[in-house]
Amino acid sequence: MPYDAAELDRITNRGVSEIISREEFVRLLQEGGPLRLKMGFDPSRPDIHLGHVVGLRKLRQLQELGHQVILIVGDWTAQIGDPSGQSATRTMLTHQEVIANAESYLRQFFKVVDRNLTQVVWQSEWFGKFTLEDVIRLTSRFTVAQFLQRDDFAKRFSEHRPIAITELLYPLLQAYDSVQIESDVEFGGTDQMFNLLVGRELQGMMGQKPQQCFLMPMLVGTDGVLKMSKSLDNYIGVEEPPNDMYAKVMSLPDQLIGPYFEYLTDMPSEELATISRDLASENGNTMLNPMDLKKRLAREITAQFHDGNAAGSAEDTFQRVVQGRGLPDDIPDFVEPSLAQDSVDQGRRLSNILFDAGLASSTTEAKRLISQGAIELINDSTGETFRFERDDRITQLGLQLRSILKRGNRRFVRLVSQ
Repeated sequence: MPYDAAELDRITNRGVSEIISREEFVRLLQEGGPLRLKMGFDPSRPDIHLGHVVGLRKLRQLQELGHQVILIVGDWTAQIGDPSGQSATRTMLTHQEVIANAESYLRQFFKVVDRNLTQVVWQSEWFGKFTLEDVIRLTSRFTVAQFLQRDDFAKRFSEHRPIAITELLYPLLQAYDSVQIESDVEFGGTDQMFNLLVGRELQGMMGQKPQQCFLMPMLVGTDGVLKMSKSLDNYIGVEEPPNDMYAKVMSLPDQLIGPYFEYLTDMPSEELATISRDLASENGNTMLNPMDLKKRLAREITAQFHDGNAAGSAEDTFQRVVQGRGLPDDIPDFVEPSLAQDSVDQGRRLSNILFDAGLASSTTEAKRLISQGAIELINDSTGETFRFERDDRITQLGLQLRSILKRGNRRFVRLVSQ
């Protein structure tokens, strides 16, 4: 059935950066037949964060309107690594690493997208049969000059930095996926435009109707500056515990409240427009309280990936621990050997303790946190706190039994001897 103007606006404008071509996509929608929606992913990393969810929510929206999602698992291209936006060649993964990452990715993918309305296919179904002749025939359709028009390749070429031949193959392999599944629409971030357009062009060369390209906006991370990325540590993962997910949303700068509501929730468009207009007021005379809006946003996002009860509990914990500077109820224990009565340990570096306790991803990060004043020791009995300023060796005199190590406002471990 034809879509009215309001529904078309919700599909083609909300949480969308660009559609190529918008007119053709709308025409296909109005024809009423189910569209084959392609989403490819390279399991080069095992985790999905909210930046990925922007596109996944659009897929779910179109699934609910009767369209079919074809998920391409890039078990071949992942071994190369997508060069989009990269300033250097990525390290190639083994096939075993790719398979393990894919299993994790699929589990998280179906937290958003309907599994029953999704067909999952692996690139190896066709590339596993590719011969050298097939590779030559495919690569002969494009030129190196065309690929050097990409911003990232052009920049690296002008700066005499390496561009691997495998990286030039990447867009071609992704494009050939579109030919194999005869996709009507392909989804990707704005940084994927070149790859999607190559797929559109290759389909036309091979006698198929060119796919439409659905480009999703890049979600800004928790730092309020750069796109969300695990490597930048400004991400919110979809499998984060409720307390962490809620607290990370609460840490967002106020200017991200509107975009996050738009891209990640079902807030009605009229209310969204009111909120965005109010938050953008230059005279500071806002009718809405940003803190209240952020709490609502944190509840809605946490409930999406857990449930309403978990979101409510996370909000209570946030108010008690972060705002009230109290302690959470579920602080995990960490066995610190130097606390044992018979220990002959002359003391361990605080950075090593933080890493072993899971409060830092590396000793380098631990040292940075210490220098920033982000690490405190809390006496569990008296509530007294001590803020570390140096990466000293810590002995029993410095680490009291049953004391609590605290990183920032959200992460705690209780020190025990056994």
